[in-house]
Amino acid sequence: MCAPEMWLGSKDKRFMEEKKHLDDIYTEIYIPDGGDTHIKMQHGVRQIEMASRKPAGTEKPIKPSDIFKHPSGKDKPIRTLLTYGIAGIGKTFLVKKFILDWSKGRANQDVHLTFPFTFRKLNLLKGESFRFAELIHTCIREIRDIEEEALNEIFTTLQTSENSNYDKSKFKLLFVLDGLDESCLQLDFTANEKCSIDVTESTRVEVLLTNLINGKLLPSARLWITTRPAAANQIPPECVDMVTEVRGFTDPQKEEYFRKRFRDEELASRIISHIKTSRSLHIMCHIPVFCWITATVLEHVLKTSEREEDLPKTLTEMYTKFLVFQINQRKKKYGTENSIQYIESLALAVAHGELDVRLKV
Repeated sequence: MCAPEMWLGSKDKRFMEEKKHLDDIYTEIYIPDGGDTHIKMQHGVRQIEMASRKPAGTEKPIKPSDIFKHPSGKDKPIRTLLTYGIAGIGKTFLVKKFILDWSKGRANQDVHLTFPFTFRKLNLLKGESFRFAELIHTCIREIRDIEEEALNEIFTTLQTSENSNYDKSKFKLLFVLDGLDESCLQLDFTANEKCSIDVTESTRVEVLLTNLINGKLLPSARLWITTRPAAANQIPPECVDMVTEVRGFTDPQKEEYFRKRFRDEELASRIISHIKTSRSLHIMCHIPVFCWITATVLEHVLKTSEREEDLPKTLTEMYTKFLVFQINQRKKKYGTENSIQYIESLALAVAHGELDVRLKV
C-alpha cells in the first residue's frame, strides 16, 4: 500500500497550501463524550444558547483523532459513525482535520486508505451509473493516482472475503459521506437486494451509497456520515453504531481561535473584548463559521476606522457589514455584474438555510 502522503494531494499545490492554512488556524471544537444516540432537534440558535449555558466540566470532550473510539472504552467494533451538528458548527472542518492528521502520519495510522465524499458532488451524479472505483475517481481527485484496477482488486478482495470486522480486514478503509443534509439522492433502505453487488460492474450512485451504508457493500470498511440534525433520520438506526454531536467552540476555544487567526496580539485582544460586550455576538461565536464572519468584519472595521461606534454590536449590524464587505471584495475581483449574481446567490442560500456554504469569496 502507498503511504497516505504519496497520494493525498501531494501533487496539488493548492491542496498543500490549504493543508498548511488549516494547520495554522485549526482550533479544537467541542465534541462531548457520551455516546448519546438521541439526535437533538431543537432550532439551531436554541441549541447554541443551551450549549453556552452548560456548566464546564460536566462532560469529557473527544479529540478528533479518537472519534472512532467507543466512549465507554468497550471493544465493540464501530463500523458506521454518524456525526451531527447545526450549520457552520464545524463538521466539515472536523473531517478535514481528521484526514490531514492521518495523511501526515499523526493519528489513525491503522487506516490504509480514506475516501472523502461530499453529497454536494454526489448530487451532480444523481441517476448515473458507475463502477465503484470509477465513482471514486470522479468525485475525489486526490485518489486518481491510484489506478482503477488497483482499487478494484482491493474492493473485490474485501467484498468476497465475507469479513465484516474492520479490525480483521486485510485492507482497512474509511469512507466519509459529508453533508447528508445536502443530499438530493433517493436512498432507498427498504429495497431488499438478493445478491451482493459486484464492485466492478456499473451501478446507480444511489444503489452504491445505500449498500455502502447498510453494510452490503464492503462490510468491513468504516463509514463516517456528517449531517445536520433534521436530516439524520434518513439513515435507519440499525445502520449506525455510534452517534456524536459537534457543539462548536467553548468560551476558551473562541479566544484561542481569534488569537490563532490574528498574530497581532493587540488586534486579537480588541476583537475578543468587543465580542464579550455583546451577549448575542458572544453566544453566536460558539459557531466556528460565525467566528470567521466576526473576524473578517472586525478586522476590516478596525483597520479602516478608529471610531468605536463603527464596530457592530448586534447580529443585524454584523451580517450587514459582512455582506457589504463581501460585495465590495467581489466587485473588485470580478466586476459589478458578478457581484449582483453573488448577492442573488446569497439570498437563495439564506432562504434555504445554506448561508455557511456560500460565504467564501
